[in-house]
Amino acid sequence: MAKDNKKMVEQITSMEEDFTQWYTDVVKKAELMDYSSIKGCMIFRPYGYAIWENIQKGLDARFKELGHENVYMPMFIPESLLTKEKDHVEGFAPECAWVTVGGENKLTERLAVRPTSETLFCEHFRDVIHSYRDLPKLYNQWCSVVRWEKTTRPFLRTSEFLWQEGHTMHETEDEARAETLQMLKVYEEFYLNALAIPAVTGRKTEKEKFAGAEETYTIEPMMHNGVALQGGTSHFFGDGFARAFDITYTARDNQVRYPFQTSWGVSTRMIGAIIMCHGDDNGLILPPAIAPIQVALIPIAQHKEGVLDRAAALRDQLKAAGLRVKLDDGDQSTGWKFSQYEMKGVPVRLELGPKDIENNSCVLVSRVTREKKFVSLDNVIEEVEAMLAQVHSELVERARRNLSEKMTTATTHEEFLDAAENKPGFIKAMWCGDSACEEQLKDETGGVKSRCIPFVEDHLSDVCVCCGKKAKHMVVWGRQY
Repeated sequence: MAKDNKKMVEQITSMEEDFTQWYTDVVKKAELMDYSSIKGCMIFRPYGYAIWENIQKGLDARFKELGHENVYMPMFIPESLLTKEKDHVEGFAPECAWVTVGGENKLTERLAVRPTSETLFCEHFRDVIHSYRDLPKLYNQWCSVVRWEKTTRPFLRTSEFLWQEGHTMHETEDEARAETLQMLKVYEEFYLNALAIPAVTGRKTEKEKFAGAEETYTIEPMMHNGVALQGGTSHFFGDGFARAFDITYTARDNQVRYPFQTSWGVSTRMIGAIIMCHGDDNGLILPPAIAPIQVALIPIAQHKEGVLDRAAALRDQLKAAGLRVKLDDGDQSTGWKFSQYEMKGVPVRLELGPKDIENNSCVLVSRVTREKKFVSLDNVIEEVEAMLAQVHSELVERARRNLSEKMTTATTHEEFLDAAENKPGFIKAMWCGDSACEEQLKDETGGVKSRCIPFVEDHLSDVCVCCGKKAKHMVVWGRQY
């Protein structure tokens, strides 16, 4: 059947009309979150939190397969501990929230509400690492962190947000570097195979790297409107933190050495990426792997005898096959239910009515194409699984096309400025390595920054797109959330 382009959810602003309002409409109408009385903080509603739980479950399994263990560190960091690593504290100082009073008493030392936990992990590592036999330490933490943001937006940038942060210690620099790149690959694979989002990956420039890191690697997906999102980062710290915190171990040669450290993390902004990468004017489109409801089962003419009983049996059959199914037997109209699950991004809708039961069949509808498929109830599980796989593949292909269409090449300063003004998306351009050129391009374009130096660099020209001096790298540039 031909694709039906009719807009089903009129309460959502068109993304072409106002992308920011469209995003706000989606997160509210799909009941992902609500606003808190505390500026910059949001309430996760059950559906939004269920998406995060599925993301967490998928990533946690991958981490554990690689030998990582979950731990939990305190929420508060004494100021004296936070300031042990100079670059690190300077990077986070403007965003720190401080506790100065406990109960009715003024504290003798300020406590930072954790913006990140490197210093806490280092304090612990100092106490538990003594010998090479204690290495590697492969830890991960699921928690919330606080960064006092000036401008906030649900899921993308909030004062408190949920995330995971991995922290590992290794005997050798090579092991730590391998861990850093391995975890970036885990994120890249998860974005593609669970979230249906392809992305650009590479190394951050010196100016854009994490405070206290020697090298930072990033995954950068492209949103529908041509704005990038830093989707996750993985950092190689060298032995800088170990030296600052006096973390030492007795090596295999009986010499006292410093271990090498990594840190890596993703956050609930992944939900923002899903919304802005896949959503349309009817609301969310959720990748099947993380959708709280994979199949919305809608009984047609449910008041007629036998319909609800057959629908319940079908629900149980699908659930037994491991699918996440919701049978909606509420008293709302069928049209309302169609619109509701369309807006909530459920990948597959299954319709079952008296005529279908009579014909031993049902109707499947894809959220991506909205095409209807009539299938036999005898092989409904296989058909639903096939449509879920098709939804994932179509989302990946659409996202790849969007990424490709929004990738521009600039070889001169004028071309760069023109692309920044007139072509939303990434810009590939050569760079001399001087952070002053990064700053100049950012100022001239009103916010276009270096996103990363990709692992595979195209040789576009011999000179920097900004200053004309000899180029050292090809950089992917873009605006970001």
